[in-house]
Amino acid sequence: MHPVTAARDRSAVSYALAAPHMTATAPTIPHETLTSRLLETAARMGIVGFARFISGAGARWINCQPDVNQRIYFANHTSHLDALVIWSLLPPQCRALTRPVAARDYWEKGRVRPYLAKHVFGALLIDRQNIKVHQSPVDLMLREMGDRYSLIVFPEGGRSTDGELQEFKSGLYYCAKKRPDLELVPVHIDNLNRVLPRGEFLPVPLLSCITFGPPIWLEAGEPKTAFLSRARESVRRLRDL
Repeated sequence: MHPVTAARDRSAVSYALAAPHMTATAPTIPHETLTSRLLETAARMGIVGFARFISGAGARWINCQPDVNQRIYFANHTSHLDALVIWSLLPPQCRALTRPVAARDYWEKGRVRPYLAKHVFGALLIDRQNIKVHQSPVDLMLREMGDRYSLIVFPEGGRSTDGELQEFKSGLYYCAKKRPDLELVPVHIDNLNRVLPRGEFLPVPLLSCITFGPPIWLEAGEPKTAFLSRARESVRRLRDL
């Protein structure tokens, strides 16, 4: 027998004899990691239930259906509960892939908010006070989305003081321009401003409604002003349906 062949056969026999003692085992998850994951899952379920209960919100899907395709949900902004309620009304498989975009100065205050933002609903926090040219919010959002996540955004840039839809900032336009493949889904929020009025800390249980409309896209050659006006109108129109 050729020496190489003999050596290979001996190696095979040795491996076979040793195999029972070398059975691979599934990697163990550290106790601390497992505990934190369980806590995060429990907190996530609790927050979803709380958001739905306190808002009494129901979801209406008009010419649009829940989907795991990458999307940007863009909505009118009425209260600090807006992103949380929209997120909670998405089906679990969509919710797991959707990140609300929120103000860093609000969600990093205290101990509870940062935990919720980071570990429960995976918010993408934007620094509104220190915006840099070389690190714009749009670039940050698109980078964090990658080819996997969807976002919830509020193009008005701040909460409406009178319930009327304000002019849209340019961020949505540049997101659409840089990622023309993304579905842009308009969302109208009704009555959440009364659930958690401006300046209040404790929400008041009331019925509200979240309406999801048909997706839009940036048309070829469409000017920024025309697109933002059309996007704003797509949200406003849902109010009357």
